[in-house]
Amino acid sequence: MGNTFRGKCVADGVRVAIVASSFNELVVNQLVEGAEDALDRFSMSDCEADVYWVPGVFEIPQTVSWLLDGGEYDGILALGCLIKGETDHYALLAEEVTRGLGSLSTVSPVPLCFGVLTCETLEQALHRSGSKSGNKGAESMQALIEMINLTAVIGTEVEIEEEAEADED
Repeated sequence: MGNTFRGKCVADGVRVAIVASSFNELVVNQLVEGAEDALDRFSMSDCEADVYWVPGVFEIPQTVSWLLDGGEYDGILALGCLIKGETDHYALLAEEVTRGLGSLSTVSPVPLCFGVLTCETLEQALHRSGSKSGNKGAESMQALIEMINLTAVIGTEVEIEEEAEADED
């Protein structure tokens, strides 16, 4: 039987960036508040979250890319809200922000988590940002904290394997 690895939900000393869309700000503000609250709840010591507000969800992947290039953060959380309207605009944006962040996540050693709501109605969005269905911003921050810690465990395992291989040579 193999080993089991899971990131702990401990945020002590982490530095994260939150990239948040100003569009549907009523909802996104609640997501950001939930994320910041979760970071505080899972930390016993100093941790830091910088919030970058962008005009809409389409701008989130580009901003995340810039932040990854800067190398200042242990993890990055994307937060936004798309509410379906009468045109295809909603579907196009949902697809592009998902594709952009997905592409970045596969090439970055820094964990990225997706907290962009895609809802049929404003009521659904409000429920998912804290009124009835929990706060998806808080849930996404918890996932980010776990991924930051899992990344550290995986990095340690890789270093141990590399050292063992070097000793064999």
